Amino acid sequence: MDILIRTFAERGDLAHLALLVWALSASLAFWRVLGELSRATRRFDDFIREIASFNARYDDPSKGS
Repeated sequence: MDILIRTFAERGDLAHLALLVWALSASLAFWRVLGELSRATRRFDDFIREIASFNARYDDPSKGS
């Protein structure tokens, strides 16, 4: 890693190195947030299914709903 940084420093490309690090970290953060959003959507869908299952089991047909 030190060789890579030294190569960039000698060529004057520190800004490019910083941009690369920023882009990689932003991409990683995006994928983590996207994964968490997917898991949250799945949990919400499971919750809605359980509510629908509960309502189907305990719905009182005499009320005429």
